[in-house]
Amino acid sequence: MTYDLIIVGAGPAGIFTALELLRRGSRAKILLVEKGRPVQQRHCPKAETGRCMNCRPYCHITTGFSGAGAFSDGKLSLSCEVGGDLPSLIGEDKAQALIDYTDKIYLEFGADPHVEGVGQGEEIKEIRKRAIRAGLKLVDCPIRHLGTEKAQSLYLALQNELEAKGVELLFGAECVNILLKDKACRGILLRQNGAEREVYGRRVVIATGRRGADWLESLCAEHGIAHRPGTVDIGVRVEVRSEIMETVNRVLYESKLIGYPRPYKNKVRTFCQNPGGFVSQENYDDDLAVVNGHSYKETKSENTNLAILVSHNFTEPFNQPIAYAQRVGELTNMLGAGRIMVQRYGDILDGKRTWQKELAQSNLRPTLTDAVAGDITAAMPYRAMTNIIEFIRMLDQVVPGFASGETLLYSPELKFYSNRVKMDENLVTSIEGLYCLGDSSGWTRGLMMASVMGVLMGQKLCEQEGL
Repeated sequence: MTYDLIIVGAGPAGIFTALELLRRGSRAKILLVEKGRPVQQRHCPKAETGRCMNCRPYCHITTGFSGAGAFSDGKLSLSCEVGGDLPSLIGEDKAQALIDYTDKIYLEFGADPHVEGVGQGEEIKEIRKRAIRAGLKLVDCPIRHLGTEKAQSLYLALQNELEAKGVELLFGAECVNILLKDKACRGILLRQNGAEREVYGRRVVIATGRRGADWLESLCAEHGIAHRPGTVDIGVRVEVRSEIMETVNRVLYESKLIGYPRPYKNKVRTFCQNPGGFVSQENYDDDLAVVNGHSYKETKSENTNLAILVSHNFTEPFNQPIAYAQRVGELTNMLGAGRIMVQRYGDILDGKRTWQKELAQSNLRPTLTDAVAGDITAAMPYRAMTNIIEFIRMLDQVVPGFASGETLLYSPELKFYSNRVKMDENLVTSIEGLYCLGDSSGWTRGLMMASVMGVLMGQKLCEQEGL
């Protein structure tokens, strides 16, 4: 059987590609391939066991319909200044218009109409003043918070919509490779239940998310798909008492701050702030455990967590930024016996490891209860660690108390979207019939911009291919 369109990966980019085609009246025969399970069958056992069970063959938090989005904090960034480099490809005005359009679709499927981070003019000005004095840039970005539990029900509604409109959803199937003929993509090689088979399609969209970034990178190398190494982010998940972040949480909900600390002046930024949230563990292939943060609509902790990420841009002759970040994660996992490590900021400055009994004596209690107290500096590269320490000192000028001795740093926090697939404003790659979208393409970061790229893909396929 030959499909009009095969979409690999049922994350936001893949979902919204199919959805936009349907909304434009397409009668195309669409196959959406997903390695994991449907939304309603995704379940992390940690809620019952109290610790990560290292689920096989994949982590249910990162894999399945809606990708990591269904089990993340579910925040939609409503500004084109946030979410990757797609605006540089299609223009800021067009990117913002697509964000507004996509946001309306999310509202149709049950997103909370309330928007965080707007309407507090004078208080935002005061926060910005402190940021400027500290040498940081505050990025204005309204946030629509879905919430971890609400995001799952929203994406279930989207899943049901696609199924009802005739999109064929194939779960538990892994795309092993693409099929080329006469230098054009003509389908994919699937593995399901231990057996491999070829599936043919007129067009193939790869939208495998951050989890599939390294696989797409190997695919580009094997088939000569034009690409270049991009940025890789290495950092930590920081947790403080919510009293410290009270003003910022109330006024902005998520403070997006960017700085270039001395002496290296690498770009360092805050990411994925979760007021009243919970630090979480995610597992990638080869048992790589990484840290993330969740924020629920109803259930709240006494803490706020956020990521501090250091951007690394490598030049010749090195061309394996994803592998580099993975090695950092693997070394940290080795020290933590396969689990996430946590260390107090004051202990880092004192040059000592953190002990479990010290965590129990602090005002701040870890929300990731099975994290291993230790020394993250033994695995974190010196340059990255220096940037993180200096950035925390800068943040303390914006949020007094942030650089408290008991502030917790969890490691490793890694973002795998470094491979940048070369394409034009019509999202055309160097291989005929092949398109690459979302975080795995290197052009987007996060739920909203990946969704936007999917919407744009659906529009382009309708216009150019008549699907």
